[in-house]
Amino acid sequence: MQHLNELKTILSEVLSLGERANELGNDSILLGNIPEFDSFAVVSLITALEKHFGISIDDNEISAKTFETLGSLAVFIDQKLKDKQPH
Repeated sequence: MQHLNELKTILSEVLSLGERANELGNDSILLGNIPEFDSFAVVSLITALEKHFGISIDDNEISAKTFETLGSLAVFIDQKLKDKQPH
């Protein structure tokens, strides 16, 4: 999960978390735990992730499990970046 800090920064910007972002860790619950993290925020976050990491995220690739914790989101991003690399 090498992109955890980048994800914290992006989440903080998209959700306007301010100092609360410093409390986020690998096991931090996202869905249902952060009031700002609603369906509109998910769409905004996906757009920000695509732009930041230069990836494309299809609707059929994501589920509630992807956004369950910061760690699960980091694993998803790591996998997307790994798949993007030439073999």
